[in-house]
Amino acid sequence: MSAVLKAIQTEATTAKRFRAAVVEDLLTLALLHDRELDREQIHALWRDCYEDFLGLRLTGDRAAVAFGLLREGLTEIPTELCQTTLDRLAADYADIYLTYGLRASPCESVWLDEDSLTLQEPMFRVRAWFRRYGLEVEDWRKRSDDHLVIELRFMAHLLQGTSEPVDLEEVARFMDEHPLRWIDAFAERVAARCETRLYAGLALLTAAYLDELRDLLAELLGSPRPTAEEIEGRAVPVVSVPLEVDGPYLPGTAPSW
Repeated sequence: MSAVLKAIQTEATTAKRFRAAVVEDLLTLALLHDRELDREQIHALWRDCYEDFLGLRLTGDRAAVAFGLLREGLTEIPTELCQTTLDRLAADYADIYLTYGLRASPCESVWLDEDSLTLQEPMFRVRAWFRRYGLEVEDWRKRSDDHLVIELRFMAHLLQGTSEPVDLEEVARFMDEHPLRWIDAFAERVAARCETRLYAGLALLTAAYLDELRDLLAELLGSPRPTAEEIEGRAVPVVSVPLEVDGPYLPGTAPSW
């Protein structure tokens, strides 16, 4: 085997491992944002989160602060894990993700729409991305296309792919046009207003992870991150179909989350 062929194979293996690690990280973060923590998840966090549990090693100060808060939040949880503790965590989760008691919506439209409304053009822009890849959310009435969990899972889907993963440029473009435009504001508000260090740390860690991942993609692609003006300038208006006349989700007609 020639040295050139060995180098190519090594590079391909490295790229595959990188994608696999990031996919697992994104799905792990999505899972932690997805629903209130149960006993099994908390025990898993106790087991894994005192070490570097993410595949992508984060090196920035923001990540260090976030990891610190997350671990402090885990340390605060009594080892007997009583119902009172679970209820406190569930109430904090509900304030963030369900009742919007913190006024920190996990949906993109609220942060980017000029009237801070849900289900607006930013959501339809995300939906347009999904349709390019033959995807749709299962029920936008329960969780809209631009929800943080959905966007994290979509990035994992792009990196993993059903047959061949897409170019990293596509992943970077989606990140620029969507989660990176609002995740910092979401994370900072959650961290400032939530009741538990655990959820403060999770929000800040998610923002730090996406930021460092995007920096790494810029390095791999040999192309600097675009400015906010450049991102806004390449946005194409989308035609939004009134949600009231959307057809029902039909299982089996398209992949979904």
